[in-house]
This record gives sequence, structure tokens and C-alpha cells, in this order.
Amino acid sequence: MKTSDDLKQHLLQINHKSYPAYKDTRGIYSFPGYLLSIDHVQGDPFAAPSKVSIHVNGQIAGFPSFLYHTKETRIALQDFLIRQFHQKIERFTFKAKGSGKSGLISITRCQQEVLERSACSVDPESGSLILRMEVGFPANGRSINSPELIKIFFDFLPVCVRGSLYYKNLDAKRLEAVCHLAEDQTFIRSQLPLLGLTAFVANGSVLPRESGVSPRPMKNGIPFQAPPSMEVTLDLPHHGPITGMGIAKGITLIVGGGYHGKSTLLSALELGVYDHISGDGREYVITQSDAFKIRAEDGRSIKHTDISLFINDLPNGKDTSSFYSDDASGSTSQAANVIEALEAHSKLLLIDEDTSATNFMIRDELMQRVVHKDQEPITPFIERVQYLSEKKEISTILVAGSSGSYFHVADKIVQMDRYRPIDITDFAKKEAMAFPSIVPSIPEADSADHNRLIKPDADFREDRRLKIKPLGIDGISINRQNIDLRYVEQLTDPEQVNALALILRYMQLHLFDGKLTLQDAVSKLEAQLSTQGFSLISDSNRIPPNLAMPRLQEVFACINRFRDLKL
Repeated sequence: MKTSDDLKQHLLQINHKSYPAYKDTRGIYSFPGYLLSIDHVQGDPFAAPSKVSIHVNGQIAGFPSFLYHTKETRIALQDFLIRQFHQKIERFTFKAKGSGKSGLISITRCQQEVLERSACSVDPESGSLILRMEVGFPANGRSINSPELIKIFFDFLPVCVRGSLYYKNLDAKRLEAVCHLAEDQTFIRSQLPLLGLTAFVANGSVLPRESGVSPRPMKNGIPFQAPPSMEVTLDLPHHGPITGMGIAKGITLIVGGGYHGKSTLLSALELGVYDHISGDGREYVITQSDAFKIRAEDGRSIKHTDISLFINDLPNGKDTSSFYSDDASGSTSQAANVIEALEAHSKLLLIDEDTSATNFMIRDELMQRVVHKDQEPITPFIERVQYLSEKKEISTILVAGSSGSYFHVADKIVQMDRYRPIDITDFAKKEAMAFPSIVPSIPEADSADHNRLIKPDADFREDRRLKIKPLGIDGISINRQNIDLRYVEQLTDPEQVNALALILRYMQLHLFDGKLTLQDAVSKLEAQLSTQGFSLISDSNRIPPNLAMPRLQEVFACINRFRDLKL
């Protein structure tokens, strides 16, 4: 193995040479207390930055095993270390000068959610850790400026490593609190099914966000307080007793006037599938992990999806048990979204009236009198929601601000009043008796086909040049064909989309063989990811530094929105 002195001498020798001479620096170098690995060198100072990783032996890092002995605590520790390292490098990035991206020192910028990320990995057995980042190798024009890179490797990075990756130099109590919070969040999530709940919102939680573009909690936000009738107290391993609102399985309706917090509560529940950092305000807002947000998506692609539970007898005679569309309507897309959620094994649907197709959600009495049911191919969700709950054990949390028809079918009705929830179930049910109810339509049989076989795609062969480009949080471009993910609302970080792009490529190459169903392929992917992690989807075992693990629900959503999927 080469030493840090070897690296310094080599850098001095190539100073002022043409930029490609940096390529010869690739390799692993021994620094005091850690290894520096130069994994990939950019082609020129204006290209994507070079990939560098720090490797610290577990005995040197010194983290106690209780901080990483479970998956949940390990991910929380990794998240903490990324945040710490990011704080340290902020003062050094671009302090080394040059053209283009020269002097950049960058690592993942974590948001409020705690996600499994490729930027940091801790070995569950030894406690050894790897931190992955990007560095802009300095140049003047396109000539190497190695003294500036020497500053980065020998002056800046050692300070950051010592200050963020060694247990002895960190706040032990703060690290312990991070671990304890992760264990408490895991405990709440494990208790939900045992208590017959789909979600828990702790008293004192702050749900409103700072602004529409900031995920941080609103200053002086109104603390959440559960209605007495819905209060549940849990005895957490570390926090101790905590009381909040338990949302039971079944059909829960959230109502109230505009700007009173209906959608704010639903948004918190959407992201409650993830853990949140301390101080976020939603640390103890926990939703069952398979919850799926459903909405209308005009124009989306639908492939061989059985939407007959909601749509039948189309005037053009099109088969809705194997429905195709390159430009689905709002109601059709929302029907497909529900069926695809079931395919993804989701047992909780989250729906906001504001982003739903009206004709998919409800048909009022007057419309039914004017347009007879025999003339309407759409069976609205209100006529299926009880069937899904009672026969399929699929719960629904629905926000409604204008239609009272769901009062008849809801098990629990919560009114948001100035961000405070009030249980109005009895009152609303009594008032609803004065209005005609919609008799739920029970299907004769559930014919939904969840056995779609995905055929191999020649464009994804190893010998084909394939251009896959993540588009931030909005989607993925594959050979100029876009997968639109803008309305997959539980994707919370662009790095999840980066991972989805690699997952889709891997599944096309190795799992979509025409023999496995989509469900079986995703199940196989899940098993492989659980043992191999990000290395499964990475090229040549060089794991990119900018990946975050998506849920399986988002994997399904991404595949279902790929217009060129071969079925």
C-alpha cells in the first residue's frame, strides 16, 4: 500500500502537467489514522468532481457497538457522521483555488429525514467506516495545480476526519441521544400493528413547516395535541411514556376549513414512513412503513394494469382488466395508482381530496339521478373504500374539505381546527343521517391481476450504450425517455432518485427475464439489497457517494411509470 508521502511526491511531480495526468493518482494511500482512496478522477476541471473515500478502522474510530448493532441505529449513526463531516468541510470548500470545480469538497447534504445513504457506511461487525465524497481536483485552465490539491488532502481533510469520524472527539451524550431516538422510533413503528394502529402523532409535535420550500419546522408552530378519545400512551425504551394521537386501522377522515391544517397533518403522515432528526418537530410522527400516497396523475403511462375494481364497461370496449394507456386521465390514473399500491403490498392509502380526480372519489345523488349508474363506467372510491378496509385490510386516511359523503363510510372523523384535531365522529355521523348515503358496491370477486411478467429489454444489454440521467427529484431520463416521478410524493430526496435509476438498470439487466412477475422481481431485489446494499447496483464495486435507499413502494412506482417497460 502506498503512503501519504508517496501521494505528495507524485502530486509535486505532475504539477503543471496536462489535467489527465491526475488519473495516475488513483489508488489507496495510508494517512495517520485512516486510508484515503482516490476512486475516480474527473476528466477535466469542469467535469463532475472526482470521487474520494475515507476508510477508518473500527478500533481507531472507536465507536461503541451499541451505536451500530442494529440496522436502525447504524443508519442513524451514519446519518449523524455525514452531518458532522458536512459541517466541518463547509469552511474548507473552494479554499483551494483554480478553474472550474477546483477546490470543491462536497458530501451529501442531509435534510430532515434519516435515510440510508451511500455517503457513509459503518460495518455492523467491526465498526469500521467508509465516508464517500467528491473533490474538485484543482487546475489552472486545464493544467494541474497540485499544491492546491495537497492543501486539500494534507491540511483540510485531516482536520475534518479527526473532528467528525473519531468517537473520542465527538459529543458522547449527543451520539447516545441519536441512538436512543432511533430505537424509540423503531419501537413505536413496531407497536403500531400490535395496537391496531396505522400511525401515531405525539403530543407536542410541530407539523407546520417553515415555508413551502423549507422542510424545517415553523418557528412558534402550534404544538399538536391529540383529542382525548384518540389518545394513546406508549412506554418507549428511552424516552419513557409518550402520549399522542393513535390513528386506528380502517377509514379515517380528516376534515376542516381551509388553512386549518388538514393537508399539513397528511403531509406529516406521508413522511412518517421515515425517521426524522431531533428538533425536526416530527420525530415522533410515525406511520406504518408501507403507507402509499395516492393522487391523480393526468397523462401518466399505464401498462397492463387491472383497474376493473374501479372502471368497467368502457364505451370503446377496452379491456380494463389489462388496461394500457400512454395518456391516462385523472380518474384512470388514480385508479391505477390504487391497484399498483396493492401490488406493492401497501396496507395504508393516504389521499388528499385536493389532488384527487373528483369523479374517481365521489358521485353525488343528483349526478346519479341525471346520469344513471349503467351509463357511468367509473365506480368511485367511496363505493370501494369499505370493501378494501373490511375484506382486504387496507386502511385509508383521507383529507376532505368539500364533500361530506365520506361521513357515511368513515370509521373515525377528525376535524382540524387551527391545527388542533377534534374527534367529531359522533356528531358528523348524526348529521349525516339527514342526507342520503351511498350504498357501497361490493365486487363479486377481486380479479386484480398482480402477476405481470416483465420481459427483457434489448436496450439494457451490457453491450449497449445506455444513457440514464436522474433529474433531481422529478424523474429519470433514459435515452431521452423520461420517467416522471413528480407526483410520487413520498420521494423526499434527489439521492433516492439517483438510486432508483441504478435499481431500474439492475432489474432490467438481471431480474426482468420474462419469467419473474414484477412482485417476485422486487422481492428478489429486496433480498439482494438487504445483503449487498448499494454495491449490488453499483458498477465495478465503486459505490457512488450520492445514493439514498428508496422504499420498495417507490421502486414499484418508478417501474410502473416507465413508458418503455416490456410487458
